[in-house]
This record gives sequence, structure tokens and C-alpha cells, in this order.
Amino acid sequence: MSSKHPVIAVTGSSGAGTTTVKRAFENIFRREHITAAVIEGDSLHSLDRMAFRTAAAEAAKAGNNTFSHFGPEANHFDKIEGMFKAYGETGMCKRRYYVHSEEEAVLHNKHFKTSDLKPGVFTPWEDIESNSDLLFYEGLHGLAADEARGIDAGRYVDLGIGVVPVVNLEWIQKIHRDGKERGYSAEATVDTIMRRMPDYIKYITPQFSHTHINFQRVATVDTSNPFIAREIPTPDESFVVVRFREAKGVDFPYMLAMIPNAYMSRANTLVVPGGKMSHAMEIILTPIMHEMILNKKK
Repeated sequence: MSSKHPVIAVTGSSGAGTTTVKRAFENIFRREHITAAVIEGDSLHSLDRMAFRTAAAEAAKAGNNTFSHFGPEANHFDKIEGMFKAYGETGMCKRRYYVHSEEEAVLHNKHFKTSDLKPGVFTPWEDIESNSDLLFYEGLHGLAADEARGIDAGRYVDLGIGVVPVVNLEWIQKIHRDGKERGYSAEATVDTIMRRMPDYIKYITPQFSHTHINFQRVATVDTSNPFIAREIPTPDESFVVVRFREAKGVDFPYMLAMIPNAYMSRANTLVVPGGKMSHAMEIILTPIMHEMILNKKK
């Protein structure tokens, strides 16, 4: 961990809603004139789209039906840890991108002066921009750990944020997102959820015991069968449970005064209306950013 070159990691499962937290941070960075070097979690997969499909098919033939993007076999946990460590020590590290779409391919081909980059591949590695104020990671494995390989990326994270909807809500969000954005059938997404479950339990869930703050959305409507839900519960049909790993130093009276209808459910837990989630995130995270930048300048 480093006060001179801080690392922020926002981590959550596919469909959890990490993008909402990313946008809150982007608003804070813009308002507070903070320059963040951004790392996309997908860029740290170890297999591109075609290689993953091939590896998954080979694993299935061998009787392994749980090969997934959540586990170490399909990710560079070592590079995540090494990236955070290098940035904390020097303020610099290497970065690449995963090309999700044709639109991204056009942008990356222009940047790298090539025409070879297509959706489903990685860009070349390159140095991040110099003189950034902090490193910002958003993805699946911001606090990834693999005891067998001696990897613990969280040891180099100065602020870890978990985004963890209750699991039925997470599944509803993923089913609808995959259908709308990727054209997957609900059945295909359910198969993916089932295949990923062992790695979800072993490599995703444990991270949330080590994050500094968790944001967990809880629906106030029936989500008992997520596989037939016709729509995602709206923010106003939910609450957000905000758990602080350490309550010491957290200004709960200020938060309660600034976030309408918020209340405390435990000594380290704040509950806010779902419709106020983005507002609450900025109220909670802005003072932390102020302190982080002040410590950096000392």
C-alpha cells in the first residue's frame, strides 16, 4: 500500500453493477481535478475470446464443466498483483485493453496505428500515462487471492470497494444485461452462471471480506425466481446496504444528514434508499478521496 501512489480497486461479479461505482468515482475525479490511470479488469484475462472458447471446450471434453472467467486458469492474477505493486512503488505500470466491440476496435486501431485489432482480442501492452494521481481498477478481481500460487493482490490496494447485490438480484441483472447487450438467451446465461459457480464461491466471494466498503443492493420486490423475472427491479424498488470494514473515523452523522432517509442498521452499516445510491456513493467517497490526495502531497 502506498500513500504516494494510491491504488483503488472496485470489484464485483459480472452483472453486479460495478459500472455505477465507476461513474461515481469519475464524477469525483472530474470535480476534484484528480487524474486517474484506469485499468479495466477484462484486460487481465489470460485468454482472448476465441482462446477461451477453445479452452472451455477442451476442459468440457476432459470432464471439467466449471472452467470459467472467474478462476485463475483464465486470468493473470499475478499480473494484477504485480501491476498494483509496481504502481504503488513507482507510480507507473503497464496496461492493455480488451476490445469488446467494433466501436472500440476502431478507437484502438487508431491509437496503435494498426488494423489488426478486432472484437475479442487484447491490445498490446503499453505504459500508463505519467503523473497520474492514483490507479483505478474496475473488474472481477481487484482483491484476487490464490493461496496455492502465493498471490494476494489486495495487499497492494489502498481502497477496496465491493459491489455485491444479493445473489438473485445479481443474476437478474446479468440475464437482462447479457440479453440486451450481447444477444445471449436466458438459457445460455443460466448455463454460464452454473458453470461459474465453483469459481464464484472460491475466488469472487472471499474478496468482499477484505474490501474497505461494500455496497450491496437489496430489492424490495419479489426476486425469488430470478430466471423468470421480466425486468430488473428499479433503484426505487431497493435499498443499498453500505458496510464499512472499520467504523472508526467514519463520519456517520454527516452521512445521515446528507443522504435523505438513510439510517444505521449496525455500528458499521449504513442503509440508504436505492434511488439515492449514486448520491450516497459520492457523499461517502469524496472525503476519502480528499484524504488520499492530501496524504499523497505530504
